[in-house]
Amino acid sequence: MSVFGIGVAYGIATLLVMFSGMPIAFALGAVAVVFMGIYMPAASLDTVTQNVYEEMASITLLSIPLFILKGAAIGKSRAGQDLYSALHAWLHRVPGGLGVANVFACALFAAMAGSSPATCSAIGSAGIPEMRKRGYSGGFAAGIIAAGGTLGILLPPSITMILFAVAAEKSLGRLFLAGIGPGLLLVSLFGAYAVIRFRQEYAAAAAIYEKGGPEAPILQRDEYTLAERFSVLPRVIPFVLLLTGVMIALYGGFATPSETAGLGGLLALALIAAIYSVWRPGDLAPIMRSTIRESTMLMMIIGMSLLYSYVMSYLHISQSVAESIVAMHLPRWELLFAILVMVVVLGFFLPPVSIILMTAPIILPPLRAANFDIIWFGVVMTIVMEMGLIHPPVGLNIFVIRNVAPDIPLSEVIWGTLPFVLLMMLAVLLLCFVPEISTWLPDLVMGPDGSR
Repeated sequence: MSVFGIGVAYGIATLLVMFSGMPIAFALGAVAVVFMGIYMPAASLDTVTQNVYEEMASITLLSIPLFILKGAAIGKSRAGQDLYSALHAWLHRVPGGLGVANVFACALFAAMAGSSPATCSAIGSAGIPEMRKRGYSGGFAAGIIAAGGTLGILLPPSITMILFAVAAEKSLGRLFLAGIGPGLLLVSLFGAYAVIRFRQEYAAAAAIYEKGGPEAPILQRDEYTLAERFSVLPRVIPFVLLLTGVMIALYGGFATPSETAGLGGLLALALIAAIYSVWRPGDLAPIMRSTIRESTMLMMIIGMSLLYSYVMSYLHISQSVAESIVAMHLPRWELLFAILVMVVVLGFFLPPVSIILMTAPIILPPLRAANFDIIWFGVVMTIVMEMGLIHPPVGLNIFVIRNVAPDIPLSEVIWGTLPFVLLMMLAVLLLCFVPEISTWLPDLVMGPDGSR
């Protein structure tokens, strides 16, 4: 069979196995092993475990379970709710300040936890009930939290970016820094939309009240004294200092990413023990279970995805696809557009981890040939994958929101997230026209990247 025929069969087999409901890790591993048995030497099956181990024996990948530990320690404590309460107390005078506070809380928590679902769960469990109580519509409240949670894969420490750095063989520190500018851009866009949408809902409620209707909760304003605002800071500041310290250790060259992740995990455990008295074995058990469960799931997906990519490479599938794309001689921006559309389509079915590990061998060679900055592309691809977290049919964050707020109909959640998907598209366009949004900070801190 030709390489084209093998490639088509490989893709169809993958889709059929995934749609069967088999977990992603086992689906990828099963397809890879079957095609190894059919098209590769029999001895290759004896090296499956060795290949998986060698692909995963990366010191950078070690940081993943350690960052997950840090995120679980913060997410399983009251840190997220306290962070949200502090931001609301300080932003309550801003129109739509409660929505803006949730956006900022998601951004800060994402930067501490590095996980989108964890951010949605931690901030949403406190933020959505508060927004609903104050008259925000269900779709608006759900959209803010679902979109804010996506920042977990863009702002450092991002597990998704760790995997992209490994796949692209690029500096993790530079990639982390490149995500900060676009992350702040998205926070600004989300916050601005929250203010505009709040004013629309406020105006509609005010019009009903002026006509003799009931006074909606959204028309009521919270008031905090200066003493009350300062009283909520003591529990939040240590975690902000933790985030700052971890970033300084990483970008200041004092520690490697893995050492930084370990330091962050230990300090997070120490902080929740000191602030929330979470130190007994019974208190720590949920944190450890969550860490082990999520780490095992991710590492299994990583290992099987790398085996899957290895088989693709051995059978010359990925090289043939890359050569075909290059042979089309598409203008560089049309090439980028075609690749991003492919990522969007994959986002309907796959999580970001699988998309990166499955597509990197195919899309990176043509992008390098077109002289794109791979670090910049990593940020753009991450934002595009963020869309996949909040658009159907998979939309992982949508289902997290459904668990946090089961009273909000699924249709409202989906419609509430669509404006944020459009804002992400706008951010991608801005990055295409003004790439310095992502490149200025890495160049400032680490110097120009000579490998572009």
